[in-house]
Amino acid sequence: MSTITLAQLPKEIAKSLLEIEAVALRPNEPFTWTSGLKSPIYCDNRLTMSFPAIRDMIAEGFATVIREQYPDAEVIAGTATAGIPHAAWVAQKLGLPMVYIRDKAKGHGKQNQIEGKLTPGQKVVVIEDLISTGGSSLKAALAVREAGGEVKAVLAIFTYQFAAAAGAFAAESIPLATLSNYSALIEVAEEIGKVKSEDVAVLQAWREDPQLFGK
Repeated sequence: MSTITLAQLPKEIAKSLLEIEAVALRPNEPFTWTSGLKSPIYCDNRLTMSFPAIRDMIAEGFATVIREQYPDAEVIAGTATAGIPHAAWVAQKLGLPMVYIRDKAKGHGKQNQIEGKLTPGQKVVVIEDLISTGGSSLKAALAVREAGGEVKAVLAIFTYQFAAAAGAFAAESIPLATLSNYSALIEVAEEIGKVKSEDVAVLQAWREDPQLFGK
């Protein structure tokens, strides 16, 4: 990150995700997501864990955003499971405590949904790997709020830039920021020949209408 600015980061991360095949684009042969949605993109940011330079670029990007925009953050929270390693690396860089947020409370023991020590009133930044509709990330942030924490923001590696996600976060007055995004990805993919120029319009149209390819 020493030579990469936050302004350059969206394209740098997009390029890295494409190079390690954490992101695949198939505008003419859509993927089927777990939800059943047909999509021209598949994203698996877990692959970034296996590439030290890329994961450090991501962690330093998150740390820079927090230093500049949320300097009063007291706890870094990772979403289970994909946000956990990135939250750990960020917390280490910033010298801050870390917790992680389960999808739901455990059914045994103390029945915790948040693991680690979170004191009511503490200011928390939540780390996520991917924002699609934003539902699971928002659920994690609200769990922190319900536990008494003050959610400063949710930060993620990548977003599909769906309007529904932005609207959902705005409705709860929780800031959302990402290091890279779908627009930057499409731009880079065209530049390096991962998609043809004639495919760009289709890819952009899908972001505006996620039902474009059906369900």
